[in-house]
Amino acid sequence: MTDDIRTAALESKAWPYEEARKLLKRYPNGKSGDPVLFETGYGPSGLPHIGTFNEVLRTTMVRNAFHALSDTPTRLIAFSDDMDGLRKVPDNVPNGDMLREHLGKPLTQIPDPFGTHSSFAAHNNAILREFLDRYGFDYEFASSTEYYTGGRFDEALKGVLGHFQGIQDVMLPTLRAERRATYSPVLPISPTSGIVLQVPIEVIDAETGLIAFEDEGQRIEQSVLGGKAKLQWKVDWAMRWVALGVDYEMAGKDLIDSVTQSSKIARVLGGRPPEGFNYEMFLDENGEKISKSKGNGLSLEQWLTYGPEESLAFYAYREPKKAKSLHMGVIPRAVDEYWQFRGNYAGQDLKQKLGNPVHHIHEGKLPTGELPVTFGLLLNLVGVMGDASKEQVWGYLANYVPDASAAKYPELDRLIGYALAYSRDFVAPTLKRRAPEGIEVTALERLDAELAALPAEASAEDIQNIVYEIGKTGGFENLRDWFKALYETLLGSEQGPRMGSFIALYGVANSRKLIAEALAR
Repeated sequence: MTDDIRTAALESKAWPYEEARKLLKRYPNGKSGDPVLFETGYGPSGLPHIGTFNEVLRTTMVRNAFHALSDTPTRLIAFSDDMDGLRKVPDNVPNGDMLREHLGKPLTQIPDPFGTHSSFAAHNNAILREFLDRYGFDYEFASSTEYYTGGRFDEALKGVLGHFQGIQDVMLPTLRAERRATYSPVLPISPTSGIVLQVPIEVIDAETGLIAFEDEGQRIEQSVLGGKAKLQWKVDWAMRWVALGVDYEMAGKDLIDSVTQSSKIARVLGGRPPEGFNYEMFLDENGEKISKSKGNGLSLEQWLTYGPEESLAFYAYREPKKAKSLHMGVIPRAVDEYWQFRGNYAGQDLKQKLGNPVHHIHEGKLPTGELPVTFGLLLNLVGVMGDASKEQVWGYLANYVPDASAAKYPELDRLIGYALAYSRDFVAPTLKRRAPEGIEVTALERLDAELAALPAEASAEDIQNIVYEIGKTGGFENLRDWFKALYETLLGSEQGPRMGSFIALYGVANSRKLIAEALAR
């Protein structure tokens, strides 16, 4: 890391650097031999969604920013709360009736409804790890079940029993009266049913981990050690911070109160809560929070069918404290905005580069290559082409891009694949070209005549000037009405590209055919 970058990073207002500076303040002289520990948490009670990926991505960006500021080593743990009891059956998984028979049991003790893994948790954990690996994250996977049953948390659990009343003093004032009557920080696992019990407990011996509780009318004395109990999740979160020495963990805005309570419990246990910040939630197209159990919003697989990984990373980076919709319609804009910022990067000074999203997406090591057309323009092209192949799209690109080839523009070649898929599934079904009306007819006839008279070497800018002049002098109330007419009559959509660029790309002859078809309706 150069001194110039470190100096600039110390002053940068990019949010990953602002977050990383919290850790510098936490450990001004380094962390006495141990790595700074970052953690992300995931509850595998349903299929992982982009929100889960987003948290690991953003945490990784903070981790990379910290590396720019400090030579202290770091670790990232992706922790799965797979010992939680299943509270409800997700809407988006098969064999719901089978799952209902196991409600209340730890997720690792519930059969996989997909029939591919040893448990429901194992299935969801595998999906989580697969898409974290696909992106190339540097992380260590941790299983709550393995940590509890393997004794990793035994000493911390004794600490919870030893500070039982102090923890109750934090939690009970936050609960409703009826919940206070039965609340316990410790959830024993029933020796008969295997269910994670929500029952009051009596601490018999904190040092040996022995507790007593009632299970189906019988008083049971049982150890909390070795996986025979787990903790309520806010207590569990705090215990984990202390047991593992977590230094940084971010959380959604809906968990602000939980962070507050878990931080208090961590202090009761003699630990120090981690640094972190609260990000806003992703929303579906109806403005509702995306949920694992509902299966609303987008899956990682869906996004990566229609846009590259870097477009998703770009979307996650921007404005983390602002709620954002997460649906298919945001993908094309994310692709184009990513390329816009990437195109600007080389010409920026160091301060601007550190504030550029692509710096954080690529850890400052940007790939080479350029994009000679926008993704939006590609979508418009394949939209009018209909059922096209990559080779046919490259044929049209030759009208617009010198020496157009997949070898010269490999990233454009990749985007053509995404554009064809997106157009097929989301654009084509919505296209509806209408007939021109009134002055639109005369304007299109004039555009056709002007295009016919163009010399072969006419540029996109030449064509745009013609389009613009017709809009100004063709009797339209404003230019927007003329452009809207072009989009709706020629392309079949309410919005569209810069028409000069589109006509140059699609070809003058082909564009005149579109005009003829529109006038014939």
